[in-house]
Amino acid sequence: MRGARAEGAELVTGGRRADGPLAGGYFYEPTVLAGVGDEMTVAKEEVFGPVIPVIAYDDPEEIVARANASEYGLAASIWTNDLSTAHKLAARIRAGAVFINMGHVPDAATTWGGFKASGWGREMGPYAIDAYTEIKGVWTHLGGV
Repeated sequence: MRGARAEGAELVTGGRRADGPLAGGYFYEPTVLAGVGDEMTVAKEEVFGPVIPVIAYDDPEEIVARANASEYGLAASIWTNDLSTAHKLAARIRAGAVFINMGHVPDAATTWGGFKASGWGREMGPYAIDAYTEIKGVWTHLGGV
């Protein structure tokens, strides 16, 4: 969090190591950062933890270009009251999962995996079996030689 703050992000809440039973690990409190710009490390890298960088925009079209400019594409989250716009944006964002008005909720019945530098292949769901499957095609000519 120090890096994000040094680059100009405003710490709204959190940003400290967790205490109590989690104090012995490498756990952070849920953290919200405001005033985040596209050039900041926290906006460009995959942050694995309860960290939300809030990035302002003027036009929903900006969202697609900015999201797709990232070298990563594990997941995206869209928060809005306009579900039609949200679904149009979700279809155009290059991410393995897009969550609308919710955080990441794993579901073993569906697939999970990223695009671009965020992974190869899929976990969970029926597509996960592909990684363990060799498919063979066999053709037979039934007519005369």
